[in-house]
Amino acid sequence: MKRLRLTVAVLLATLGVAVIPPPAQAAVACSVTYTKTWDSGGGFGANITISNVGDPVSPWTLRFAWPGNQQVGLGWNGTWTQSGQNVTVTAPSYAQSLGSGASVTVGFNGTYSGANAAPSSYTLNGVTCGGNPSPSPSPSPSPSPSPSDALAVVTAMQPGWNLGNSLDATGQGETSWGNPAITPQLLDNIRAQGFNSIRIPVTWGQYLGGAPGYTISPAHLNRVKEVVGWALADGFYVMINVHHDSWQWINTMPTDRTNVLAKYNAVWTQIAAAFRDHSPKLLFESVNEPQFTGASGDAQNASLLNELNTSFRTIVRNSGGGNTNRLLVLPTLHTSADQARIDELNSTFLALDDPNLMATVHFYGYWPFSVNVAGGTRFDTTVQQDLNGVVDRVYNGFVSRGIPVIMGEYGLLGFDRHTGTVQQGEKLKFFEYLGHYARQRGITTMLWDNGQHFGRTSFQWSDPELAAQIKSSWTTRSGTASSDQVYVPRTGTITAKSLTLNLNGTTFQGITGLTQGADYTVSGSTLTLTASALTRLAGSRAYGVNANVSARFSTGVPWRISVITYDTPQVAPATGTTSAFAIPTSFRGDQLATMEAKYADGTFAGPHDWTSFKEFDVAFAPDYTGNRITLTPAFFAEVADARKVTLTLHFWSGAQVTYHVTKSGTTVTGTTT
Repeated sequence: MKRLRLTVAVLLATLGVAVIPPPAQAAVACSVTYTKTWDSGGGFGANITISNVGDPVSPWTLRFAWPGNQQVGLGWNGTWTQSGQNVTVTAPSYAQSLGSGASVTVGFNGTYSGANAAPSSYTLNGVTCGGNPSPSPSPSPSPSPSPSDALAVVTAMQPGWNLGNSLDATGQGETSWGNPAITPQLLDNIRAQGFNSIRIPVTWGQYLGGAPGYTISPAHLNRVKEVVGWALADGFYVMINVHHDSWQWINTMPTDRTNVLAKYNAVWTQIAAAFRDHSPKLLFESVNEPQFTGASGDAQNASLLNELNTSFRTIVRNSGGGNTNRLLVLPTLHTSADQARIDELNSTFLALDDPNLMATVHFYGYWPFSVNVAGGTRFDTTVQQDLNGVVDRVYNGFVSRGIPVIMGEYGLLGFDRHTGTVQQGEKLKFFEYLGHYARQRGITTMLWDNGQHFGRTSFQWSDPELAAQIKSSWTTRSGTASSDQVYVPRTGTITAKSLTLNLNGTTFQGITGLTQGADYTVSGSTLTLTASALTRLAGSRAYGVNANVSARFSTGVPWRISVITYDTPQVAPATGTTSAFAIPTSFRGDQLATMEAKYADGTFAGPHDWTSFKEFDVAFAPDYTGNRITLTPAFFAEVADARKVTLTLHFWSGAQVTYHVTKSGTTVTGTTT
């Protein structure tokens, strides 16, 4: 049969008849999980997870009917409409596709009267979930910008995602840093989340042969080509680079220039040859976070980086094929947005005079906030002004001059340890504003993900609330508030509590499940939850979160407000060693924000002795399940012997608790008096 079809096709072609293949058909099949997240007896919220067990679909549409008198109020991660009992959820602009094996979670807050039963059936693109796959036409891909229009390409690359800690791992193999092997299913699912570009960091050093050829291991090069191929097949713009080599051996260039340059040139000569005929949607980045050890100063640093970037561009262009006009990405020194670094790279752009070049910087926020040190616990004016300064310098230095910019990595540095280093509401405000301001300035952003955000095998976000805020920032603004927490006492009278609304250009729409006037009031930007509403929401007043309510705004995602019952935390005496010491702590519903450390004379104790506020999860770390606060060996390494240190533990409720520690050799004694 195959031979016959081929013969007919050849015959028709010989006769000059165009052979048009039938359109591809996608088999749609799905399953749905409905999870109620809260219910106040009139108001409620729920998440609906759609799992695609058939072929990829784009765009997707979910439909279902309520069995009772339920009404969707505010929905997210999709466009929600309701007519009678029938509800339709269409894919948002930032996540049109749902790949094979992928899932997406949409959510809403609503109201009801009478019973509040879950829907009994759902359809995805007209096919009943749980039924047999049925064919539906596959959409035609949208046209890509011309590769010669660098600005348009950078715009089309928004938003982007980093496949971190895999092919860039410095051990033997992509799994040596703990992540599983990359699969096409992972890339399918990332694409389904709405990402249009993917940065694939690659470290080459441990796979290189000796001088003079520095031959790349064929197995490693082929693996990189395989992953790049999967990403291109998914429709991504793809960026590969020379990654941790920057601090492994390229950094020795000040004292070993000839050998480093020869090795660097050999690596890029081989990469350029391997990918010369790949899609123009593949981009090359010269080097990640370039840095030099032992340089004489800024002038030499700038000269060495210019030499690397120039050599990289020459090698790629001279390799021919698609590389003659491939889009190339050049970093500033350290991928910094300091003005001097921007000016240095601008000199390189001016000298190269190549329209197919882009600039890249990285951004991890104002350092005290990013790691939670020096009292930087909140997304305040200082943090916002620092962000504005970075984005404005990049815009004025590059974008306004016609040079496209990719923020090749962004996040918070505290995430290197875990995402709880920065308080949830404060980090949500950071990502909301960063997404907005970068978008306003025409800068494409690529989220750094080392495996802690999107599960490499679960294909789920570890923090759906954070993911929703990031996604929303791609297209619009969201309202926020001065806090996402309202603390009420465990005993005694509960009083009204106020928060300041940050409208961010939106309008306040209300609080789902609560009644304006009786449950809350709004005066200007002040939202006040009444004593009666808080008393009802606190219920039995068990320690911890008693209820979550959602403030709704005209655009973006809702702002969760947690009602938390607490008492001032209690600590107890303890003994231990400098390598193993913890303060016994009864948190009683509260959470630790930061810790101060001072000697009796008022001078600062511990690491970062320029501030009394120590670094979260570096000098100290709360353990809520273990009922303790650990003081680390790094903290005691910089504490003087036989000098009592007074610790002030600051909690998010506003409570402060005092504790004392004294180090004697390797022995540590902790007291409450």
